[in-house]
Amino acid sequence: MSDSPFGGMFGDIFALLGQQGPDAWFTTATQLALNIARGTDGDPNPQPIERQRLEELAPLVGRHVDALLGVPIEPTVMAVNRSTLTTAALTQWRPLMEPLIAGTASLGSDLDVAENPLMAQMAATLGPIFAGFQMGSVAGHFSDRAWSLAALPLPRLDDQRMLVVNNLKAFAEAWSLERDEVYVFAIAQEFVASLILTQPGTGDALRALLIDAVREATKAQGDLLTRLQGMVNPEDLSELMSNPESLLDGIEMPEETDANRAIDAAASVLLAFFDAAAHEITEAILGPRPALVEAYRRHRRSDARGEDAAAALFGISTQGPHHDAAAQFVATMQRDHSLRVFDALLRVDGLPSAAELESPESWYERVTHSPLA
Repeated sequence: MSDSPFGGMFGDIFALLGQQGPDAWFTTATQLALNIARGTDGDPNPQPIERQRLEELAPLVGRHVDALLGVPIEPTVMAVNRSTLTTAALTQWRPLMEPLIAGTASLGSDLDVAENPLMAQMAATLGPIFAGFQMGSVAGHFSDRAWSLAALPLPRLDDQRMLVVNNLKAFAEAWSLERDEVYVFAIAQEFVASLILTQPGTGDALRALLIDAVREATKAQGDLLTRLQGMVNPEDLSELMSNPESLLDGIEMPEETDANRAIDAAASVLLAFFDAAAHEITEAILGPRPALVEAYRRHRRSDARGEDAAAALFGISTQGPHHDAAAQFVATMQRDHSLRVFDALLRVDGLPSAAELESPESWYERVTHSPLA
């Protein structure tokens, strides 16, 4: 009999996990995410009448997006539930997460295999699995309130556009807003985000920033090995298996770096532009909607843990003074030049730098005199 408290059954478990292949982490992420997304209400599908209304409004909104950015858009939108948005998020985020997964696979590489072979095996095997738990947890909670993938400005693999109708209805009811104004705003926000985030140049620029930001984010994963090493008896592991998210409690992002500042500047301006464009289009269609403007501002700044945690996976902070700076950046451009200047975001050189976030006119001069303009 092994002297290790991890021997026997747990050794067999680790061996089994190691045989599940390189996609085991994604399977884990998907299972956990969907379990969370279903929630206590069973995650009902949207009502047909709500689906029909979105489809009626989409062409009208699409024409305004076309006029704003000068790029024709296919005005289609899918009314979905939380689980469908969660699955879409996992698919879109997977290629961006793979560098993080590769980093967790090296956990335990500095352990003395001769002295502690099971711990070394455990760290190498469970590192990606627990990274999958982390991704699954945030993806499941992301859809708690998120209306669409526009809540997180990441490059997209396709232009499929989805709206969680039940989340839109909950927002409208909570703030006593008309259904149509919320639908128009959400459709416009998602159309603009989808158009920009599927552009090859913009996607390449974002991916370049994310490589460095994700590398910084992987530093937080070092805490996983420390926690794994602290498990000294089967009872601890049994508790962990019944609540795998507990291993991730308290893991924090590393301190701010140049890489974080760069991705935060780009992401915050993208989000601010999506919102400003959606408000402008909503007003053009339905007239001024001050209550919607204020309700959405409060909605985004309050209790957005799901979106914040999802962004943190990629080294992005969705709260903080840089978002106030981004809102001012977009407002300045809108006042002085109109939102049409943000067609620069369709190009590989259109994203603002951290320095330009504080100097909107510097960004404007650069992008308007760019050879790609």
